[in-house]
Amino acid sequence: MVTLANVFSWESFGKLLLNGYNNLSLPNSDNTSLLLDLVIFHAASDPFIFAVRMSLLFAFICWFQSMATGKYSWVDKIWSIAPMIYTIHYSTRNILYWPKDEPYVHMPRVYIATLLIVVWGVRLTYNFYRKGGYGMDSEDYRWPFLGSIIPSILWLFFNIIFISLFQNLLLVALTAPVYLAWKACIVEMTPLNWVDAVATLLFIGGLTLETIADNQQWEFQESKKKAIANKENLIGDYKRGFLTQGLFKYSRHPNFLGEMIIWVSVYLFSIAAGYPTYDSSINPSIVGPAVLILLFQFSTFLTEYLSSQKYPAYKLYKKTTSRFIPLPAGTSLDELEKKSQ
Repeated sequence: MVTLANVFSWESFGKLLLNGYNNLSLPNSDNTSLLLDLVIFHAASDPFIFAVRMSLLFAFICWFQSMATGKYSWVDKIWSIAPMIYTIHYSTRNILYWPKDEPYVHMPRVYIATLLIVVWGVRLTYNFYRKGGYGMDSEDYRWPFLGSIIPSILWLFFNIIFISLFQNLLLVALTAPVYLAWKACIVEMTPLNWVDAVATLLFIGGLTLETIADNQQWEFQESKKKAIANKENLIGDYKRGFLTQGLFKYSRHPNFLGEMIIWVSVYLFSIAAGYPTYDSSINPSIVGPAVLILLFQFSTFLTEYLSSQKYPAYKLYKKTTSRFIPLPAGTSLDELEKKSQ
């Protein structure tokens, strides 16, 4: 008998992944009923393993496109889209295959988590679009820099392993809490509880923080471009080249903080799925948000290194403003720049 302990067991999750690895083959087809074969293949697959297979397909496409175009931001183009696909896949699976003679069991926790992730994805997709991220020539400025310092043969493997494969696997790992919430509902339907409420409020808080920060950054960059185009006399942040007002007065990367909060809150839904029957506070789906948080530490280090090289005042900004957690602002950059002159 499957219990909640089995659902949240590290050993069980490891066996699931191992079994999925051992059965990575594509569905057999006689070329006359490919669609039917795919449907049968999907119905017989564990939804998380099917999502992993999808991520491997996305990884191949991203790698192929990078080799064809010489641009390496293809994962960025699906960063906000893939998690929506995976979570919608989890939340609709039962609708597709539920036995007709049995009363359907709704999974409000899974639906709430999916809705929140879809809202996040739509907003982030729009933000990426308005910045020109879906253009064929668009590329994260950090990739060319890394490509210039990493030997060609190593860069080839870096592109395959980290840029294409690792990041796509991370995207599916971030949705693992929703999968475990779905699986827990199959075993035991725990009602919505205060953990779900905390997760929802925390998600909304992180999304609000990220949205405000992105909008402030967008408005600043657009205003700076217009000022430069009109040959205006640049002062303050326009002269320095980067934003230090609004949320950026208290945190150098409030949008990064918002993103981390969002995925930690998604993880809380997996905890809620076991509460109060089973303590799932530390379960396998913690890997996704934990890895994302670590990744942000390294990517932020690189981002700030490049910003410091491009904008001389950025080093002073780092001395006055917290990295992630909003804290009271220190001495203004105007005063520090006067003292440094």
